[in-house]
Amino acid sequence: MNYKLLINSFIFSLLVYSIFVTAQIYPDQHYVLRIDSLFANIDIIEGIKLSDDGKSIMLEDDKTNGYVELTPQTSDQPFNHGLPSWNGSALGNNSSFKIQMRFPYGSGWSPWLTVGFWKNNIWAVYGTTSYGGGFIDYDYVKLYSYQNLWQFKIIMTRTSVSEPSPTIHKLSFFVSDSRTTTNANISQIVNDNPAAVFIPTTFIYQYGVDPVIGPSICSPTSVAMILKSYNIEVDPYQFAVDTRDPYYNMFGIWPRVVQNASEFGLDGAVTRFRTWSEAQQVLVNGGRIAMSIGQPLYTGHLVMLAGFTSDGRPIVHDPAKSNGYSFIFNKTNLSEAWFKKGGVAYTFYPADGTTSIEIPEDGLLVSEFELFQNYPNPFNPGTIISWQSSISTQQTLKVFDILGNEIAVLVDEYLPAGKYSVEFNSSTFHNNLPSGIYFYQLRVGEFSSVKKMNLVK
Repeated sequence: MNYKLLINSFIFSLLVYSIFVTAQIYPDQHYVLRIDSLFANIDIIEGIKLSDDGKSIMLEDDKTNGYVELTPQTSDQPFNHGLPSWNGSALGNNSSFKIQMRFPYGSGWSPWLTVGFWKNNIWAVYGTTSYGGGFIDYDYVKLYSYQNLWQFKIIMTRTSVSEPSPTIHKLSFFVSDSRTTTNANISQIVNDNPAAVFIPTTFIYQYGVDPVIGPSICSPTSVAMILKSYNIEVDPYQFAVDTRDPYYNMFGIWPRVVQNASEFGLDGAVTRFRTWSEAQQVLVNGGRIAMSIGQPLYTGHLVMLAGFTSDGRPIVHDPAKSNGYSFIFNKTNLSEAWFKKGGVAYTFYPADGTTSIEIPEDGLLVSEFELFQNYPNPFNPGTIISWQSSISTQQTLKVFDILGNEIAVLVDEYLPAGKYSVEFNSSTFHNNLPSGIYFYQLRVGEFSSVKKMNLVK
């Protein structure tokens, strides 16, 4: 037997395998700890308790300081970039929480790195933001090597026990491989043409909010428009002021803006998108997106993704333009501006799980039609769906399951202007329909509106 040839062949195989492993790009991964899993994963606890309603963690009644360290979390695939964010609350100016993270380093762990705080920086020392294996780039974890392990620490404080305690009910960590951004295929992304959808809102021109801070508040202004799209009242100026990070003196620290929206009841996270279709699905499912974009359109900017035209062009509400409502950029330029910058976004969902999707094209005004929430909801077996039209035209009302399969066509006919109602009865279908979320969609020309309903047996 030629052992030299065998050994050389083995070494060559190892080399090929090593190159293959090194070359593969690891997928995006999103890890979320909500209150149940968050509390269950506490490793060390001092001065912190579960709130009486079981919805968050907070300081013990007689404590002004406390902290928890969570058990180490593991990702399925390695990563070298990460986007942390959180949802909680800190009322007034005399209570706050700080989020720290650490990663494997050498034979142990890195120092605890401060990745952000809410609402005021009332600590004597902010904390470490870098070590030999990586650093916190304002709001962004950047590691010099691939890891699949991390640990969270939450620190809470208040100036006296008479002050309300800060609370936390969600931690999010979206991890990725930096090569995904580097290798973004813009041509392929531009050719992705999702179906039409439109999210209306009350437009806010950032420079009109305040002459002093106006140039710096694209991030909170975009999120204020998202809040208004859910009919949540918000003062854009106060929202921007509260969003400002007093440590970095910046209005656009990503997890801080998400946290501010949490104070208004939204469920949010800092995430990434890699295709337009991914983003469209969030809008269709009732979510909202604020996009972090760069060159060739801006050096750094945030806009609200409003939807897509019938031919797949993205529509945005751009707070930097006085005519920025329903603005349509060149698709290639916008694709480069977002996806070459990593596809970073604030992603939000509403508390009630409903959404209205509308396309104002061909002179058709959104106000000419309205689709109402079904009643009762949840329902079993029947529910009433109502809508109104101010003009006479062909109208279609369909029901879909959560996978997008068409379940029923309730209406498909020319109707005069007026208000209409139709019953949807799950028991009329073969073997009945299972419990779960269903969608009903009204289409009138290019107008489309979708809402969720919940069948509970």
